[in-house]
Amino acid sequence: MKFYLSSFKIGSEEQKLKEITKNGNKKVAYINNALDFATDLERRNKSDAKDISDLERLGFAVDTLDLKQYFHNSVELEKRLDHYDVLWARGGNSFVLRQAMRLSGFAEIVKKYFTNNKDILYGGYSAGICNLGPTLKGIHLVDDPYLNPYGESDETIWEGLNILDYALVPHYKSDHKESKDIDRSITYMIDNKIPFKALKDGEVIIID
Repeated sequence: MKFYLSSFKIGSEEQKLKEITKNGNKKVAYINNALDFATDLERRNKSDAKDISDLERLGFAVDTLDLKQYFHNSVELEKRLDHYDVLWARGGNSFVLRQAMRLSGFAEIVKKYFTNNKDILYGGYSAGICNLGPTLKGIHLVDDPYLNPYGESDETIWEGLNILDYALVPHYKSDHKESKDIDRSITYMIDNKIPFKALKDGEVIIID
């Protein structure tokens, strides 16, 4: 399993993203559930369209994959995911995305892919990468952990997917509205001995 983990948008390693997916089918499942809390749908749609355009510009064929359609139906979700060689999770609220991952079974599917070293790439940015570590504690100083757009459970999910043994902290020292809060997140992680890697916007961690 490969990973392309960007702080913001595609970042500065476009050519590397093309290279590490050159033998795949170039089909991308674009997961936008991190914005399921949003009420400004016009703004959300424009942001999604820009993300999709950026991926298509690199030669990918992009389908939007709404995890809500697969809540409590992970069998069908796994069948759908078999059609793609890239799973791309966009930014938004890390806790909302984590809820959608659990309710759809996406979390367990991706962990199985990782354990079995499936030939697939997980990519994304901001909230889309924060879920890969052991915990979302620290990120709660940036993203509201109590948003509940699905009405399924009031329980905040603090555990990450534990695919990485460190937390990812995007937007570090960047020209981003969340950068000041990210400083607080890093202080929290240091104080609580949570291992982490911080990324400035434009930076990418690639695991292939």
